Amino acid sequence: MILVTGATGFLGAELIRQLTGQGIRLRALKREHSKIPSSLQQNDLLEWVTADINDITALEDAFEDIDQVYHCAALVSFNPKDKAKLLRVNIEGTSNIVNLCLEYGARLLHVSSVAALGNPKKGATLIGEEDFREYEAGSHSYAISKYEGEMEVWRGIAEGLDAVIVNPSVIIGPAAGFEGSGAIFKLVKDGLSYYTKGATGFVDVSDVAKSMVLLMNSTVTEERFILSAENYHYQDFFAEIAKGFNVKAPAKEAKAWMLGIAWRAAKLASLFTGKPAALTSDAARSSLNESLYSNEKIKNTTGITFKPLSQSIAETCRALSNT
Repeated sequence: MILVTGATGFLGAELIRQLTGQGIRLRALKREHSKIPSSLQQNDLLEWVTADINDITALEDAFEDIDQVYHCAALVSFNPKDKAKLLRVNIEGTSNIVNLCLEYGARLLHVSSVAALGNPKKGATLIGEEDFREYEAGSHSYAISKYEGEMEVWRGIAEGLDAVIVNPSVIIGPAAGFEGSGAIFKLVKDGLSYYTKGATGFVDVSDVAKSMVLLMNSTVTEERFILSAENYHYQDFFAEIAKGFNVKAPAKEAKAWMLGIAWRAAKLASLFTGKPAALTSDAARSSLNESLYSNEKIKNTTGITFKPLSQSIAETCRALSNT
């Protein structure tokens, strides 16, 4: 029996869609107040279990007869105020999953993030699987939480756990709507004027899920894999989105000092509105970084061909055009 954590999330829902599309029965984990996506409702191959990954007692019930676990549940936030919650969910929650996989003898596929990776080796341009993050005083809480969460999996592996880790870059796709990575599409659609000099990797959600299934069903263990289709500078990424929405592309570069003013202004505004700041210091700093990723290992191991990013962006824009 297969267990999927984070089943109602963007990636979890796509993974379940692919697995049940193959006629596979599985157990899906959701929190008490999580809404089940319409695409997963009335699916006879799904057994829903309400449990929080920080609630060991409820988790133990979910693990009955389980031999494979896809751990997709995680908190994504660049708001410094969420540090305690990030550490609790992404580290302690992952530790609980690891311990139960060890106890029940289940194979684990853990969804980490490229945020858990370090800088490329000296002389190299691309970041690879062997690049582990080193402590940096300026690291944002999300990156720390994903790195430490991944370390819990490596700890489990040292104790005999059969596990494989994936490190997706920025995941995009229509089902995200305007949340998460979809917020970028919303900004451009609404007339974003500025871009930053940074760059990162992007990947379609369907390819992430496909890679996960291929790895779970392989003999590969005790390995990590970067899942990233292409590296894009934000200027080019925004321009591609603008093309998809038939709007003007951002044409002004946002300098570091401008972002510094912007996140401070957003923080001040949040004090009056009571709503989370639209831009945080961590997010502003990340938007200036140039982080380029290699996808050779996953392609050589599974033979997967990634969907071109331009196609993923066009499909997402079409789906969100009337939203």
